[in-house]
Amino acid sequence: MDGSWGLRIGCDIAVDEGDQELVSQQCLWLLFPSAFSRSSLGMASVADQRPILVLSWESEATVKRCRMSLFKARDWWSCTLGEQEEFDQGCLCVADVDNSGSGQDKIIVGSYMGFLRVFAPHPVQAGGGMQAEDLLLEVQLRDPVLQVHVGKFVSGTELLHLAVLHPRKLCVYAVSGTLGNVEHGNQHQIKLMYEHNLQRTACNMTFGPFGGVKGRDFICIQSMDGMLMFFEQEGYAFGRFLPGFLLPGPLSYNSRTDSFITVSSCRQVESYKYQVLAVAADADTRREVEQQKLGSGKRLVADWTLNIGEQALDICIVSFSQAPSSVFVLGERNFFCLKENGQIRFMKKLDYSPSCFLPYCSVSEGTVNTLLGNHNNRLLVYQDVTLKWAAQLPHIPVAVKVGSFQDLKGVIVTLSDNGYLQCSYLGTDPSLFQAPKVESRDINYEELDVEMKELQKIIKEATKTQDIMPKTEKDDDLSVVAIVSSELDSVSQAIDWSMGAEAVPSVTVKVTVRSRLSVQKSALTICVQPPLALTRSQFIFEALEPGISKSVNVSVFLKDNCPPAELEGSAVVSYSTPTGVPRVIQCKFRVPLKLVCFPVQPSKNANHKLTIDTNKPPVNLANLFPDFADQSDDDQVNVLGFHFLAGGKVTLLASKTSQRYRIQSEQFEELWLLLKELLLRFEEHFRKQGSSDFACSFSGPLPLQEYFELIDQHFQLRLNADKLDQLLSETAVQFRAIERRLLTRFKDKTPAPLQNLDTLLDATYRQIIALADAAEENRDKLFQAFTKLKSATQLVILLITLWQKLSKDQVAILEATFLPLLQDTQELGWEENVDAAVSHLLKTCLSKSSKEQALSLSTQLSMPKDTTKLKKHITLFCDRLAKGGRLSLTADSNTQQVIIMPGMPLQSPEPQDCL
Repeated sequence: MDGSWGLRIGCDIAVDEGDQELVSQQCLWLLFPSAFSRSSLGMASVADQRPILVLSWESEATVKRCRMSLFKARDWWSCTLGEQEEFDQGCLCVADVDNSGSGQDKIIVGSYMGFLRVFAPHPVQAGGGMQAEDLLLEVQLRDPVLQVHVGKFVSGTELLHLAVLHPRKLCVYAVSGTLGNVEHGNQHQIKLMYEHNLQRTACNMTFGPFGGVKGRDFICIQSMDGMLMFFEQEGYAFGRFLPGFLLPGPLSYNSRTDSFITVSSCRQVESYKYQVLAVAADADTRREVEQQKLGSGKRLVADWTLNIGEQALDICIVSFSQAPSSVFVLGERNFFCLKENGQIRFMKKLDYSPSCFLPYCSVSEGTVNTLLGNHNNRLLVYQDVTLKWAAQLPHIPVAVKVGSFQDLKGVIVTLSDNGYLQCSYLGTDPSLFQAPKVESRDINYEELDVEMKELQKIIKEATKTQDIMPKTEKDDDLSVVAIVSSELDSVSQAIDWSMGAEAVPSVTVKVTVRSRLSVQKSALTICVQPPLALTRSQFIFEALEPGISKSVNVSVFLKDNCPPAELEGSAVVSYSTPTGVPRVIQCKFRVPLKLVCFPVQPSKNANHKLTIDTNKPPVNLANLFPDFADQSDDDQVNVLGFHFLAGGKVTLLASKTSQRYRIQSEQFEELWLLLKELLLRFEEHFRKQGSSDFACSFSGPLPLQEYFELIDQHFQLRLNADKLDQLLSETAVQFRAIERRLLTRFKDKTPAPLQNLDTLLDATYRQIIALADAAEENRDKLFQAFTKLKSATQLVILLITLWQKLSKDQVAILEATFLPLLQDTQELGWEENVDAAVSHLLKTCLSKSSKEQALSLSTQLSMPKDTTKLKKHITLFCDRLAKGGRLSLTADSNTQQVIIMPGMPLQSPEPQDCL
């Protein structure tokens, strides 16, 4: 045999029968590094039995093939903890907590539900689940468990004890086991040695031989408000506040430099000497107990700081004989290795979101290996900044540790946030597999082409017909029907209306869902556009049996003090088919006009009038509006009056001699709902008579001036909102500055006059309340203005449609241009969206020359300074339509359009899409 081979990703490896034992030994060396020496494999073993990785081997092998799974952490033992419990990185600890002396570690896990569990994994076979005897101890504590640590926390002994951190308490327990005399095996129990009640809410803790003590471990707890509380075993020592504290960060203790390292909210790593912390307060021992309550202490100065520019997830201090002592910091997008004086040794930029990490010893001199888990269910191994191994995990690890179990050293212990606990190793389990021989046959390329064409045809048809929303009702697995009651509710169901003392009417909508198949967990959502509201909008059906209908009743009513822009609503059902395919089906409904207005005497005078022409003889308005006309009057009714609940009067007049109808009102936007209702009732009336050629028209001129007034009103309210937000922010800054000054005065040991700071604080507070009330009032006005603007916009779209006799496709383009938003926000407003859309149409399909088509499109929308440009573009848009312009998504064949995108050179003219 000649040559050598290396282990490569995604390939099969040829192995001789004589070399199988060597490969197995190499795999076992990866799993059990203590069983092999340097002489047997030509590589160094690890003194502290940390996990070791083998990435390539050299061998002479070419005969048999062996498939090896490289990218999966090998499951040695696993279990799931509790139900609906939550865990975090401090909830896991691996140590010989019961002082058995056998060299086997135990797994200690605490949860936010207060459960404390101790495990000693003993799987029957690798990859097996938890046995009953693996759980040594399970107790439920009263408070949530934030962090667990094992150390020498009890005075007079060097045995290991368990420290459990609760939000308001620190408890130290002794875990002991007794030999069992029956088949149930050994028994374990915990005994409370001592506890400390905390005056401040704890965040995390660290421990170590503070001050260089021998044979003992002290505990430091960081509170949520930035106080470090030091406990010398059973006694409380002192407390110190961190300077410039805002939010707590990870905390770790470096025993070599006797300092505490944390990451502040300023995104910088800070180091504080223990001696500096210890002497930073007065020597009066009588006040040491009060320091924990009052937080008194002098301002501290950090030994060194380093700005890393991001928040930190964890900090680890490593000190190995073959590598220099280092401080590892895991950030949100990087992990850093620092020297003990705060200088960066190296850093690694990550292209994923990390979740936990653990540095450990490396076989190479001067390097450190790091286990790093991420939110992609991966466990990665780095040697300094070089990726050496990648393994797939069945969960997202939030904590990772390394332990020794059953003489297996270097087992990786990971814990997920929902309680999946796993012990795994980074290795390969070779399974001998010989691929079967493939029958060789000649390829008939003609038959292959015919088959390929048939498959492509099937795929093309499937892509055309497949849709998440079914097109035809006969193929639906589920159907939904909404029926609106013809009469208003006898007793109004309106709730939380802001229409004054008078009752607001409501109408019932009955939604029926019927399934052809058995459907589990379907959701029904009913929607109407504000200011219309529903008594209930969400319904969950646990199970729908085939052929069984389920119905729900909801009531629709007017909630706010302005007329609605839409009377349409929709009922949407989302469900999954028995095969697991998500589907959505919906139906639309329209509430009656009498829900938002009632009949009144017609008004002769009005500021705004519109005249609509038809191609049919005049219709008696009593036949069109039987719910608003007086049925006792048998004469021809040619005038009706309507009064909106949250608006003014609208009058409808029909000419007795011509085929014209006039709508007039005091408010321009209130013409929309009545005109829309008139056209819908016209269509229904003539459809019942069997006439299909009914048509309406509008001869103009377009009421753009009235439309522009509503645009200006809406835009002015947006400007007011910006001003109020700015004033509120400035006043809040002033309020916080006054608070800081007052707090300094109150904390000063020498009393000093307040110099009217309290009066200024009270005045600033009242100003904030007044500005907040004004901002809320402006927000309500802005909502009403946007609703009126939507009504006026839909009225203008309808008039343009009747004026230019636009097709359905052109009307769709017009609606997408002028109605881009369902809700108006300060970040993305109606004015800038419509201006960009209208400008694009003017420079593409409505352009007059090729110069207008060679344009540079802006990629950023921002709030304009005024509406002059928008109104000019809308006027020009209507003028182009009046002169024969055509709205389309595809340019004419004889039109050449060139669009210059930002950063692109000018290309040769080619036909392009208009939008």
